[in-house]
Amino acid sequence: MDARTLRARSRELVRELGMFAPQCCATPLTPVEAHLLIELESGPLTNNQLAERLRVDKSNTSRPLSRLQERDLVIRQPHAVDGRSQELGLTANGQRLLHELHRDLDQHSDQVLAQLSPQEQQQLQQGLELYLRALQAHRLQLGYQIRGLQPEDQSAIAQVIRHVSTEHGLTADKGYGVADPTLDQLYPHYQGSGRAYWVITDTRGAILGGGGIAPLQGANGAVCELQKMYFLPELRGKGLGRRLVLHALAFARQSGYSCCYLETTAALRQAERLYQSLGFRHLQAAMGNTGHCDCEIRMSLELTLEPSPVDSQTRSTMTTACHCAGAADQNNDA
Repeated sequence: MDARTLRARSRELVRELGMFAPQCCATPLTPVEAHLLIELESGPLTNNQLAERLRVDKSNTSRPLSRLQERDLVIRQPHAVDGRSQELGLTANGQRLLHELHRDLDQHSDQVLAQLSPQEQQQLQQGLELYLRALQAHRLQLGYQIRGLQPEDQSAIAQVIRHVSTEHGLTADKGYGVADPTLDQLYPHYQGSGRAYWVITDTRGAILGGGGIAPLQGANGAVCELQKMYFLPELRGKGLGRRLVLHALAFARQSGYSCCYLETTAALRQAERLYQSLGFRHLQAAMGNTGHCDCEIRMSLELTLEPSPVDSQTRSTMTTACHCAGAADQNNDA
């Protein structure tokens, strides 16, 4: 799917859901007024809180709230803690109208679901959850940028790698990436075909993390390695690690690699779970010759131009083939 297709389908959904309709179902409520009542169902909220929940400016909720108050559907009352502000809550009339709204919306949703088989309903739920997760991640990532490494970035990203390594006890004497001789000169290392490194910056331009792709040393040219994925604490929890890995894998596919290999350690459990969620599978033996002898977790991913669902037997075969290719290369090097 491309951006234009996503936008077109989203517009169609908005229209079909009646978001531009003058009223919501059989109630006298506009879609915005209906959303406001639903949000107030959980308890009193301020205008600012309502605007934040609806992802709109405060001015876009003030007028609808005034209309609801005039119709005795909501009531303003002093804030329980902050005497300078007011909270809005549902009146008895508002609760009754909200009950009618839920009844109509549930009936409409049941009629929509009746068009789908149980399997299709499950697919719909999974698709909606994926779309919601992507939208939420995008909102959290506003102001951050993923861009290619520049010569002037070398000192900053080296500092990030050392900071994260120290945080997790990954010392240079144990054969981790922090001991690599290229650590302070990453830019030259990632120049050339099939190599790239990206950094993540915040709104101030500060470098908070990074990661790269390069040919796996000691393997054939079809296998690449996901390298030096490090993120400072303030960058975590925003989905940027996942986004960077996806960006790197897309580059790997475009570069003609058929397999991506990585090494990590038990101290980085969140990273391991991320890789698993993207389809990486554990390997019993190392591939190639990374020099990271203390990275006890090895994983690989078969790269395809068009990712598609595969059954467990096929995925196992793919992973085994990827592993065997690396094992053969190790024997050749020996």
